[in-house]
Order: sequence, then C-alpha cells, then structure tokens
Amino acid sequence: MATLLVVHHSPGPHLRLLADAVLGGARHPDIVGVQVVERAALAATAEDVLAADGYLLGTPANLGYMSGALKHFFDTVYNPCLERTAGRPWGLWVHGSTDTTGARLAVQRIVTGLRWEPAAEPLELVGRADDDLDRCAELGAVVAATLMA
Repeated sequence: MATLLVVHHSPGPHLRLLADAVLGGARHPDIVGVQVVERAALAATAEDVLAADGYLLGTPANLGYMSGALKHFFDTVYNPCLERTAGRPWGLWVHGSTDTTGARLAVQRIVTGLRWEPAAEPLELVGRADDDLDRCAELGAVVAATLMA
C-alpha cells in the first residue's frame, strides 16, 4: 500500500476547513491502495517523509512567505531526505488574505531542490475560500490518485 503524507499548518478554523477538504479528497472511496497520514507541520519528521510515497503540503501565506511551521518542517527534513525522496509526487495548497505568490514560490524552490515531481498545479486560495472546498478536495484526490497501484 502506498502512503500519502499530508503536512500542513492550519492554526485557525478556516484553514482547518481547507485542510479537511484536502484530506477528504485524498481519502475519497474511489481511491484505493493509498494510506493517508496527516501530520502537523511542527510534528512531521524525516522518518515520516522517508516512509511516504508522495506528499501534500498546506500553508497560510504569512507576510508573503510560507508559515514558519512549514519552513521548520523543511529545515528539519531537507538534508536527511534530499537524496532519498527524489522523484516522488507532491501537491500544495496555500491560503492568503490578499496574495499567495511568495509562499508558493518559496515552497516550489524547496521541493525543486528535493527533486520532487508536481502531481498537480499548486492551489492558491485568496480571501474567504469557502467556495473553494471542491478545489481543495480535487487537489487531495489528484495527488492521492497518482499513488494508486
């Protein structure tokens, strides 16, 4: 069975709603043979990353950058995972009040260094994203489906 690791920083109820939609999509009943493992960005470890076959990442855009929690995740796992996770699929959702560009670009730079392969276009959500829950679920499903055997 393949493992999809979902690492996110969702400190408020609105961000939690988006994360739940992504997780719901990843756990859709039509997706079989994929175990979804959720970790808070501050709790995820290099062992979690090495044990997974693909990744979904979520972050708010804070002052034009990814959350400090997701940056801490990358700082913790980058070197131990650098040579051992190349080629694995990944997806991203970013939420910001007015802009997500800086956060998206920062994450993309890091995963480019890790040599992960995008399974979907990054999902950028601006403002109140209640109408984007279907897009979040679709992101989760697309990335999870790439791991189906």
